[in-house]
Amino acid sequence: MKTDGTNAVQLLLMIGALSLVPAALFTLTGFTRIIIVLGFIRTGLGTPTAPPNQVLVGIALFLTIFVMAPTFGKVKKDAFDPLQKGQISQTVALQRAEKPMREFMFDQTRTKDIALFAGLAKLERPKTRADIPTHVLIPAFVISELKTAFQIGFLIFLPFLIIDLVVASTLMSMGMMMLPPIFISLPFKILLFVLVDGWNLVTRSLVESFT
Repeated sequence: MKTDGTNAVQLLLMIGALSLVPAALFTLTGFTRIIIVLGFIRTGLGTPTAPPNQVLVGIALFLTIFVMAPTFGKVKKDAFDPLQKGQISQTVALQRAEKPMREFMFDQTRTKDIALFAGLAKLERPKTRADIPTHVLIPAFVISELKTAFQIGFLIFLPFLIIDLVVASTLMSMGMMMLPPIFISLPFKILLFVLVDGWNLVTRSLVESFT
């Protein structure tokens, strides 16, 4: 009976953990940066429904898996495989899985953001990475990802904005103020994006931004 009760508790905890998987995907990986940048591309092009949300999320998901593959590989090798073989306990497996994830987040997080949350948590001045608890690292990582995503998004949005300004000023100079500039600038923005192989450039830039 005791074993059955323990198994029931473990099953309940596992189900609860599965419900947190989407939140972990958003906050512990590069998904946030990727999906925001892809959203900037769609907004800059002026095509609010193309690509549709499902496509953008799918692209962001698989790019996240690609970027996180080395980290996930370490988690599998150091934590999941030994746990499956019964060589380590669940507690040890969680500790081993946490290490590569923390390393990834530290590499992508600005020192200023870590200092912000360390100060809000009233921690003593940390001397090493090990002195920074995970509950401080995660929000610092999230806001760092947001800042990086908006910086990349700005660089992507700028050439589209220039096209809009040029088209709008041209239409005004021709006295065609009743014609919405978006009707004229949209084909030019799509053409520009296709000619420079925009998806290739953006994908390369996104992946390289994590290295």
